[in-house]
Amino acid sequence: MKQLIRTRLAGATLAALTALSLAACQAPAAKKVAEPASPVQTQQSNVQQRELGNGLYEIASAKNALWVASAGDFKDNGGVIYKLNPATLQTELQTHTDLKNFALTRNSDGTVLYTTNSLDGGISAIDATTGKITQRLNFNEKNAQGFPFGTREVIYHNGMLWIGGVGDPGVIWVVDAKTLKLKARIKNAGKWVTGLLWSPVTDRIYAANGSGEILVINPRSHKIEQRWTPGDGKSYLFLNMAEDPATGRLFVTDNSKAKATLVFDERSGKVIKQLDTGDSLGIKFNAKRNEIYISQRESGKVLQLDATSYAVKNSWDFTPHPNSLLLSEDGQTLYVTVKQDFNKDHSSKGPDRVVRVDLR
Repeated sequence: MKQLIRTRLAGATLAALTALSLAACQAPAAKKVAEPASPVQTQQSNVQQRELGNGLYEIASAKNALWVASAGDFKDNGGVIYKLNPATLQTELQTHTDLKNFALTRNSDGTVLYTTNSLDGGISAIDATTGKITQRLNFNEKNAQGFPFGTREVIYHNGMLWIGGVGDPGVIWVVDAKTLKLKARIKNAGKWVTGLLWSPVTDRIYAANGSGEILVINPRSHKIEQRWTPGDGKSYLFLNMAEDPATGRLFVTDNSKAKATLVFDERSGKVIKQLDTGDSLGIKFNAKRNEIYISQRESGKVLQLDATSYAVKNSWDFTPHPNSLLLSEDGQTLYVTVKQDFNKDHSSKGPDRVVRVDLR
């Protein structure tokens, strides 16, 4: 099993999976956890940090709680789903799962969470009350080495799950969120489907890929209607996206090739600005504060930008590798997962952290 994981991690797919730079399927019972210890306070009074566990990736908010997906240590089997208090970061519940967890999203009322099991090419549904795995779906696409396409990102829209497949060419699966039944496959989606986002401006699904494209997809017909590119002849590996619906701007990160954030005009599909802020991974737009937040995995920082002038207002040092971002519904709190470096055997050099930043 260890050799299998090493082989997978050594492949090019690792760059997309780790940069989130995700009855027979029932996981072990969830455990309620009582922890008297307080989160570590940093020198900044508005920042709380807590070491949580290995292999932390995406965060979601549901049922007045913070949920964190964990792949655990790559030399071990399985992962963990954590339920945290959003104010104190203390663990309220944790579920040990038989597969590793990466991306995380929720349904419209927050009663069900969905996590991607990236190394196994599948997705699991989680009851947001008990923390238990209730359903699972694995896809049958495999790469040239016989491994499943990695399931990187997942979003929920109008009763359906949209899941990006890391293949060459990539694929997007459309799945009924209640039954976990596959409804459609969108093929020829470019090399590595990375980011996904539904736009209220255009009523379209956007899919970012490693070919430097933004796919514009009709959510009813499942047809790719347009393919936006920067149009400058340069190479890009797009990752994550955020949107400002009021102005029709789409923000797209590139962490490896361009090391920048591009701003697309959604009405024309053209790039109107390139933000040369360096390596850019996670991104969130905050309409209430008119701000943009960007995690820089290599630089070890999270940037806070003015969304009109694009000037950097502030930055936080979260070394070694800040990864995924989540913004609270009121726009006043930012959550970050911070990853550690890996040893040669792909084990973590220490536990990853969860960070809470009070933006007020």
